Amino acid sequence: MPKLILTLLVALLLAAPAHANDPVEFTWDELMPEDYTLSLADLLGDFDYDPYNFDMLDDFSPEAEKMLDQMMSVLASAPVRGELDGKIISIPGFVVPLEAEQTRVHRFFLVPYFGACIHVPPPPSNQIIDVHFEPGTQVENLWDAVWVTGRLNTVTFSHEMGTSGYRLEAFQITPYDWDAAEEGEW
Repeated sequence: MPKLILTLLVALLLAAPAHANDPVEFTWDELMPEDYTLSLADLLGDFDYDPYNFDMLDDFSPEAEKMLDQMMSVLASAPVRGELDGKIISIPGFVVPLEAEQTRVHRFFLVPYFGACIHVPPPPSNQIIDVHFEPGTQVENLWDAVWVTGRLNTVTFSHEMGTSGYRLEAFQITPYDWDAAEEGEW
Protein backbone atom coordinates (compact mmCIF):
# COMPACT_ATOMS: atom_id res chain seq x y z
CA MET A 1 0.00 0.00 0.00
CA PRO A 2 2.74 2.60 0.82
CA LYS A 3 4.34 1.82 -2.55
CA LEU A 4 1.02 2.59 -4.30
CA ILE A 5 0.67 5.91 -2.42
CA LEU A 6 4.24 6.87 -3.32
CA THR A 7 3.62 5.97 -6.97
CA LEU A 8 0.44 8.09 -7.00
CA LEU A 9 2.23 11.06 -5.42
CA VAL A 10 5.04 10.89 -7.96
CA ALA A 11 2.50 10.64 -10.80
CA LEU A 12 0.63 13.70 -9.49
CA LEU A 13 3.82 15.71 -9.22
CA LEU A 14 4.88 14.79 -12.76
CA ALA A 15 1.45 15.59 -14.18
CA ALA A 16 1.18 18.95 -12.42
CA PRO A 17 1.32 22.11 -14.53
CA ALA A 18 4.30 24.47 -14.40
CA HIS A 19 5.31 25.26 -10.84
CA ALA A 20 3.94 28.48 -9.37
CA ASN A 21 7.49 29.49 -8.50
CA ASP A 22 8.73 29.39 -12.10
CA PRO A 23 10.15 32.83 -12.91
CA VAL A 24 8.12 35.23 -15.03
CA GLU A 25 10.05 37.49 -17.39
CA PHE A 26 9.37 41.11 -16.50
CA THR A 27 9.93 44.43 -18.22
CA TRP A 28 10.68 47.60 -16.30
CA ASP A 29 7.31 49.09 -17.21
CA GLU A 30 5.60 46.22 -15.39
CA LEU A 31 7.14 47.40 -12.10
CA MET A 32 5.15 50.64 -12.27
CA PRO A 33 1.46 50.88 -11.34
CA GLU A 34 -0.66 51.36 -14.47
CA ASP A 35 -1.85 54.79 -13.35
CA TYR A 36 1.65 56.07 -12.49
CA THR A 37 2.85 59.10 -14.41
CA LEU A 38 5.74 61.41 -13.77
CA SER A 39 5.74 64.84 -15.31
CA LEU A 40 8.09 67.78 -15.08
CA ALA A 41 5.41 69.55 -13.01
CA ASP A 42 5.46 66.61 -10.57
CA LEU A 43 9.23 66.83 -10.28
CA LEU A 44 9.30 70.59 -9.76
CA GLY A 45 6.29 70.78 -7.45
CA ASP A 46 5.50 74.38 -6.60
CA PHE A 47 8.99 75.53 -7.54
CA ASP A 48 8.44 78.59 -9.71
CA TYR A 49 11.11 78.35 -12.39
CA ASP A 50 10.88 78.30 -16.18
CA PRO A 51 11.97 74.78 -17.24
CA TYR A 52 13.26 76.18 -20.54
CA ASN A 53 15.85 78.21 -18.63
CA PHE A 54 17.41 75.44 -16.52
CA ASP A 55 20.77 76.16 -18.08
CA MET A 56 20.64 79.63 -16.53
CA LEU A 57 20.39 78.14 -13.03
CA ASP A 58 23.68 77.92 -11.12
CA ASP A 59 24.14 74.31 -9.97
CA PHE A 60 25.26 75.41 -6.51
CA SER A 61 22.66 78.08 -5.90
CA PRO A 62 20.05 77.71 -3.15
CA GLU A 63 17.35 77.50 -5.86
CA ALA A 64 19.15 74.61 -7.57
CA GLU A 65 19.60 72.79 -4.25
CA LYS A 66 15.92 73.23 -3.43
CA MET A 67 14.90 71.98 -6.88
CA LEU A 68 17.18 68.94 -6.61
CA ASP A 69 15.83 68.10 -3.14
CA GLN A 70 12.26 68.30 -4.50
CA MET A 71 13.13 66.06 -7.47
CA MET A 72 14.94 63.51 -5.29
CA SER A 73 11.98 63.35 -2.89
CA VAL A 74 9.50 62.73 -5.71
CA LEU A 75 11.73 60.10 -7.36
CA ALA A 76 12.37 58.30 -4.04
CA SER A 77 8.65 57.98 -3.30
CA ALA A 78 7.45 56.53 -6.60
CA PRO A 79 4.72 53.93 -6.01
CA VAL A 80 5.35 50.20 -6.38
CA ARG A 81 2.98 47.36 -7.23
CA GLY A 82 2.23 45.63 -3.93
CA GLU A 83 0.77 42.57 -5.66
CA LEU A 84 4.28 41.73 -6.94
CA ASP A 85 5.53 41.07 -3.39
CA GLY A 86 6.92 37.52 -3.26
CA LYS A 87 6.76 36.93 -7.03
CA ILE A 88 9.59 35.02 -8.72
CA ILE A 89 10.78 37.10 -11.69
CA SER A 90 13.55 37.43 -14.27
CA ILE A 91 14.44 40.92 -15.44
CA PRO A 92 17.31 42.34 -17.49
CA GLY A 93 19.22 45.42 -16.41
CA PHE A 94 22.50 47.04 -15.51
CA VAL A 95 24.51 46.68 -12.30
CA VAL A 96 25.31 49.58 -9.98
CA PRO A 97 27.56 48.00 -7.29
CA LEU A 98 26.76 48.71 -3.64
CA GLU A 99 28.76 45.97 -1.86
CA ALA A 100 31.67 44.31 -3.62
CA GLU A 101 35.07 42.73 -3.19
CA GLN A 102 37.05 43.90 -6.22
CA THR A 103 34.97 42.68 -9.19
CA ARG A 104 32.73 40.26 -7.20
CA VAL A 105 29.49 42.07 -6.36
CA HIS A 106 27.17 40.82 -3.58
CA ARG A 107 24.68 43.66 -3.42
CA PHE A 108 23.79 46.06 -6.19
CA PHE A 109 21.11 48.20 -7.69
CA LEU A 110 19.65 46.77 -10.88
CA VAL A 111 18.57 49.61 -13.16
CA PRO A 112 16.94 49.76 -16.60
CA TYR A 113 19.70 51.66 -18.42
CA PHE A 114 23.44 52.13 -18.22
CA GLY A 115 24.49 55.12 -16.12
CA ALA A 116 21.37 55.23 -13.95
CA CYS A 117 22.23 56.12 -10.31
CA ILE A 118 25.72 57.17 -11.37
CA HIS A 119 24.29 60.45 -12.60
CA VAL A 120 21.87 62.66 -10.67
CA PRO A 121 18.96 62.42 -10.47
CA PRO A 122 18.48 58.65 -10.32
CA PRO A 123 15.43 56.88 -11.80
CA PRO A 124 12.20 56.70 -9.76
CA SER A 125 12.32 54.17 -6.92
CA ASN A 126 9.97 51.82 -8.83
CA GLN A 127 12.70 51.58 -11.48
CA ILE A 128 15.50 50.59 -9.10
CA ILE A 129 15.83 47.09 -7.61
CA ASP A 130 18.06 46.37 -4.59
CA VAL A 131 19.58 42.97 -5.50
CA HIS A 132 21.11 40.62 -2.95
CA PHE A 133 23.12 37.66 -4.29
CA GLU A 134 24.93 35.79 -1.52
CA PRO A 135 27.63 34.06 -3.59
CA GLY A 136 28.24 37.29 -5.49
CA THR A 137 28.61 37.70 -9.21
CA GLN A 138 31.60 38.69 -11.27
CA VAL A 139 31.13 42.12 -12.88
CA GLU A 140 33.94 43.04 -15.24
CA ASN A 141 32.20 45.89 -17.08
CA LEU A 142 29.30 47.96 -15.77
CA TRP A 143 28.02 48.52 -19.32
CA ASP A 144 27.33 44.77 -19.69
CA ALA A 145 23.66 44.00 -19.10
CA VAL A 146 22.59 40.97 -17.05
CA TRP A 147 19.47 38.87 -16.46
CA VAL A 148 18.63 38.53 -12.77
CA THR A 149 16.22 35.90 -11.47
CA GLY A 150 14.90 35.75 -7.92
CA ARG A 151 12.14 36.58 -5.44
CA LEU A 152 10.89 40.16 -5.65
CA ASN A 153 9.74 42.00 -2.54
CA THR A 154 8.32 45.47 -2.07
CA VAL A 155 10.94 46.84 0.29
CA THR A 156 12.30 50.38 0.22
CA PHE A 157 16.05 50.85 0.55
CA SER A 158 17.78 54.25 0.53
CA HIS A 159 21.41 54.66 -0.44
CA GLU A 160 23.47 57.65 -1.54
CA MET A 161 23.13 56.33 -5.12
CA GLY A 162 19.32 56.33 -5.01
CA THR A 163 16.25 54.76 -3.44
CA SER A 164 14.87 51.40 -4.54
CA GLY A 165 11.23 50.41 -4.14
CA TYR A 166 11.94 46.71 -4.63
CA ARG A 167 14.35 44.10 -3.30
CA LEU A 168 15.27 40.99 -5.26
CA GLU A 169 16.78 37.98 -3.50
CA ALA A 170 18.58 36.62 -6.54
CA PHE A 171 19.33 32.97 -7.16
CA GLN A 172 20.58 33.32 -10.75
CA ILE A 173 22.48 36.00 -12.65
CA THR A 174 23.42 35.48 -16.29
CA PRO A 175 24.80 37.72 -19.03
CA TYR A 176 22.19 39.41 -21.22
CA ASP A 177 22.26 37.98 -24.75
CA TRP A 178 21.87 40.96 -27.10
CA ASP A 179 21.73 38.70 -30.19
CA ALA A 180 18.86 36.68 -28.74
CA ALA A 181 17.05 39.90 -27.78
CA GLU A 182 17.34 41.22 -31.33
CA GLU A 183 15.91 37.96 -32.67
CA GLY A 184 12.92 38.27 -30.33
CA GLU A 185 13.90 35.35 -28.10
CA TRP A 186 13.85 37.55 -24.97
